[in-house]
Amino acid sequence: MINYISGLVFVVLLLLGAAVALAIGWVNLPWAVLFGVVWLVSDVIAASSIKLAAQWEQALVFRLGKYHSIRGPGLFLVIPLVDQVRMVDIRIRATDIPAQQVITKDNVPVTINGVFFFKVDNVADAIIKVQDYRTAIGQYAQTSLRDVIGQMTLDQLLVEREAIGKAIATNVEKDIEGWGLEVTGIRIQDINMPEELKKMMSRQASAEREKRATITKAEGDREASDNLAAAAKTMAASPGAMQLRTLQTIDGLGPTASNTVVLAVPIDVMDAVNAFTRERHRRNGRHTPVATDPRPSIGPLESAAAIRGGS
Repeated sequence: MINYISGLVFVVLLLLGAAVALAIGWVNLPWAVLFGVVWLVSDVIAASSIKLAAQWEQALVFRLGKYHSIRGPGLFLVIPLVDQVRMVDIRIRATDIPAQQVITKDNVPVTINGVFFFKVDNVADAIIKVQDYRTAIGQYAQTSLRDVIGQMTLDQLLVEREAIGKAIATNVEKDIEGWGLEVTGIRIQDINMPEELKKMMSRQASAEREKRATITKAEGDREASDNLAAAAKTMAASPGAMQLRTLQTIDGLGPTASNTVVLAVPIDVMDAVNAFTRERHRRNGRHTPVATDPRPSIGPLESAAAIRGGS
């Protein structure tokens, strides 16, 4: 964050000292020059003693090289030329884990990259105990990634990404304990496998889907056959149900002119109609002749004559 307060104080004091030096210069020029030099040095020291830390920063103050205090956020003063200030960002940082070539527990080579999130929890420990905490925690994240992936199979790696991230974060937190850092999360971004393995997995998934489709179709056919058998029993127990079903099927064919419907009426249906007609006429007192053979009857004599004529 730009320390505009220090710059503003420097400009104001500089203008004030210039005005005083100008007034002294009308009386004694050498004293005016000497006053101007001393005022300028004092102005620089006063302006440099004013420090400003943003809300997301904390200042680590070293007095003569020794840790003194933690200041900020906000405006604070230090002793120029005695105190040294190190500003530390305490916001959560996101750092990439470079792609790592790892061999899984079932000897499958994979390339994995990810990202981890951390923040500075204790400014003094992060700066004093570690030379470069960003690089150090990044190296620990890479090695922990290799260790965790090496203990898992490929199937676990593809399914349990969240568990892998938690395991890596736990390992990193153990390694950086006492550094003043806090790991807030680790996520696996991408997993690259050999192309041959991808093709094999694709074929396996296709076969698995085909297997499920076949099983589903077989179960559907079985349920349909059970329903058809139940319907057949119901129709057999109800007189006229089969005829109604036949008419319904014919109606379902639609009135399309391109469809030709051939309805074959069974003989037993015609016999049932004839029996119903005779019974109705009998109740009405009418006599219905029984259908006979349309061919003329031939008596015994005529039959013998026909036989002789044929001989």
